[in-house]
Amino acid sequence: MRIAILSRNENLYSTRRLKEAGESRGHQVDIIDTLHCYMDITRSRPAVRYHGEELPYYDAVIPRIGASVTFYGTAVVRQFEVMGTFCVNESVAISRSRDKLRSLQLLSRKDVGLPRTGFANKPDNIKDLIANVGGAPVVIKLLEGTQGIGVVLAETNKTAESIIEAFMGLKANILVQEFIEEAGGADIRCFVVGNKVVAAMKRQGAEGEFRSNLHRGGSARLVRLSREERATAVNAAKVMGLNVCGVDILQSKNGPVVMEVNSSPGLEGIELATEKDVAGLIIDFIEANAKPNNNRTRGKG
Repeated sequence: MRIAILSRNENLYSTRRLKEAGESRGHQVDIIDTLHCYMDITRSRPAVRYHGEELPYYDAVIPRIGASVTFYGTAVVRQFEVMGTFCVNESVAISRSRDKLRSLQLLSRKDVGLPRTGFANKPDNIKDLIANVGGAPVVIKLLEGTQGIGVVLAETNKTAESIIEAFMGLKANILVQEFIEEAGGADIRCFVVGNKVVAAMKRQGAEGEFRSNLHRGGSARLVRLSREERATAVNAAKVMGLNVCGVDILQSKNGPVVMEVNSSPGLEGIELATEKDVAGLIIDFIEANAKPNNNRTRGKG
């Protein structure tokens, strides 16, 4: 098979591991810088061009689209879909997962466990907005934030009001969520491949840090999931329409709640914590599913 990885950096651990896993199984794997692709949009023969040449036919594309290039990256993925190329994660699914508000609304509609969340536009709604999610402490998030950036814990109602007013003054879009105190600064990253949780790790935030991101000093270890946690992760992936994703879950007194569904989850932390060949499992999924025009959305909006 011929496989393309859409990635801006060929030296990233995840990109390297996917290339190694594909080549070890006898496939040709090319790493393509997403922003250097450009599209030939024509009636009968749409194509993707790269460095002055038309790209050859690929049996599958693995999108590794960074949050900062979501708009252009999903346009490139959509062009491959129009051409009938199998895309591991499709453009519509990636866009859904990148829009925090939309993803929470979709998960809510399908009765997936979530922290209570508020979203508002006008400052005169602030007091009720905070009260509606249970009052302080609350977590305030920038809609466009990633990797824990733009996430603030407000421990009192007064502090929460001040932070929300400041963000609104900057015309930033924010979410206000209940703080799951019983999680103890830890979350569970469930790695889903093809409607199955193939690996899971528990991430613990550094002392004094409520965010569990590994690059912020957190630690990770192998964890055994409950049946409910496993089902929650799989359902969240299905709702988003993602074949490969990381689902971040908090353990609350009301059961597992989904914090985020990541369409380009890193492989380094999960492979080191679980000692599983997650990259190889992704290639296995491609081998079983990569057929021409085997895309659910086929390039549609």
